[in-house]
Amino acid sequence: MARKPARAGQPAISPPPAPLRESRRARAELSFEDQSLLGPLFGQFDANLVQVENRLGVFISARGDRILIEGSTDSVARARDTLNAMYDRLARGEDLDTGAIESLIAMSNEPTLDGIVRGGDDAPKVMIRTRRKTIVPRSAGQIPYMQQLASKDIVFALGPAGTGKTYLAVAQAVSQLISGSVQRMILSRPAVEAGEKLGFLPGDMKEKVDPYLRPLYDALYDCMPPEQVERHIESGVIEVAPIAFMRGRTLADAFVILDEAQNTTREQMKMFLTRFGQNSRMVVCGDPKQVDIPGGDSMSGLADAVTKLEGIEGIAVSRFTASDVVRHPIVGRIVEAYEGPGA
Repeated sequence: MARKPARAGQPAISPPPAPLRESRRARAELSFEDQSLLGPLFGQFDANLVQVENRLGVFISARGDRILIEGSTDSVARARDTLNAMYDRLARGEDLDTGAIESLIAMSNEPTLDGIVRGGDDAPKVMIRTRRKTIVPRSAGQIPYMQQLASKDIVFALGPAGTGKTYLAVAQAVSQLISGSVQRMILSRPAVEAGEKLGFLPGDMKEKVDPYLRPLYDALYDCMPPEQVERHIESGVIEVAPIAFMRGRTLADAFVILDEAQNTTREQMKMFLTRFGQNSRMVVCGDPKQVDIPGGDSMSGLADAVTKLEGIEGIAVSRFTASDVVRHPIVGRIVEAYEGPGA
């Protein structure tokens, strides 16, 4: 929906589209106390309001500190909750970018939005604090997952790319490392070629395995200052290694994360899980539909482990879907297209 640029000092206002003029089924009016937050709330040329309009099929007009929302009853309610959550996010000093708005829109369909994302009285607030940021749920599926990360000994996170499985696990590991509840962090992946033939890789062992482990480094650098990450890696407080390096060890006082676990064999998965030591946490992340090992799903250690261990005390399983993708909205649509009928 195109908008004319706002005049200086005044948000843009455009007339409602013809269908809404003919049938205004619901409307809601909002006002916000801190007018200094209205600029970032609306976005440049009202871009944030346009994003909410386009995603929820409502019309939003703004004048001063007041916003009028018109559309269907359900859409108006979701838009109202989304805008309130956007304002609260800014009031807490958090960034409000396109991805954050998209996540709040997606979560506005959940009854938990007010209580968990906005911190209402009826539910505890779910968050992970790290050196660089405070992380809150960005999809409905992330809410129970973040609760499991804080309370369970072993958590299996299953689902497509872009749902935050590994990122949130790394963030929780960083948070517990900072608080002193664990003494080290161990991040691991199976070194499996994802359909490509990479051939000979030059360099020493670290240079050979780093390409496989790069997503884990990216999450680390997002949660901790780079110089601190490098210092912890050099001292051994943070260890990033292929799963083969886990054999024969007992991992005590550690937060251990296995990424891309669908590419482990049954023997590798059993070996990894039995490394569990005193005062440790384990998170096993993977997409059961992206198995790259010979033999496919039937040989995946992830599927086998979930079948055997789900329901055991201290072990939790979180399952994500395309609706939990928190990257660009088109990523969720791509996932749905590949997993839908006829895929």
